[in-house]
Formats: sequence, structure tokens, C-alpha cells
Amino acid sequence: MPALSEVEFAVTMMVNAYHRWMVRCMAAAGSPGMSPLDTLVLHTVNHRDRPKSLADICLVLNIEDTHVVTYALKKLEKSGLIVTGKRGKEKMVEITTAGEAICLEYRRLREALLVGPVKALGMDEQELSRLAATLRSVSGHYDQAARAAAAM
Repeated sequence: MPALSEVEFAVTMMVNAYHRWMVRCMAAAGSPGMSPLDTLVLHTVNHRDRPKSLADICLVLNIEDTHVVTYALKKLEKSGLIVTGKRGKEKMVEITTAGEAICLEYRRLREALLVGPVKALGMDEQELSRLAATLRSVSGHYDQAARAAAAM
């Protein structure tokens, strides 16, 4: 299926460009040295302005290896962008005022530098939403194939 190979190559290019964008945008927003995962975790913690558990973050980001998220959380807490606490036995994470400010500046830069050029492609938001839904669906097939390969 050559078309699937085309999709895989396009996703590889997209992921690399997206990671480069996140790192450089976070630096421009005032938080240099953050990895793409640090950025994703920070924005996930900030989303909907309510505390998140480690399990919530891993589920949303589709990450199996909780230790990589735990490491990102430690870095973000050390930077003063999040705070951690406990709810029962569960570790909970919340955004700080400084973390929220970085996320807002990232958003402002994203609107200024990225949204306009993407709109200029002529794709409407419904088309982009359909593309996102297709990619999420295909990712489920990759997850299933990975489970099957692990069981061999």
C-alpha cells in the first residue's frame, strides 16, 4: 500500500516540523530549553484550568511510558510553571500563574506566526477537523498493530 507509506513519510516530516516549532515558539515565549514533550505536558496541564493526574496527562497524550511524563513534570515544577500535590494517593498537577502566562504568550505567537499561513492554504476548519479525525483513527490502527507485534 504505497499510499500508506506516503502518509507515514508525511507524518514523519510533520512531527519533526511540529517539534521544531514547539521548541522555538516556547523559547520566543520566554521559556527556552523546553523539549516538545515538556511543551505538550505544560499545555495539557493548562487545558481547561483544572488539576490533572499523571494518568490523565498520559491518556490525553497517548503516552504509555509514564516515567517520561513524570520527568517532564519534574522539570516543569522546577521551572515554576506547574505545582504538584496529592488527592488521596494520586499525584495531581496544576498550572501556576507563570505557566499560564507562558501558555498565553505561546498562543499569541501561534496566532501571529502560524494560523495566518495555515489559513492561506485555503483549507477550511471543517476540512482540517476531518484530517485530524482521520489521523486519530489511523493512529488507533498503529496502536493495535503495535500490540499485535508485541505479542509475537
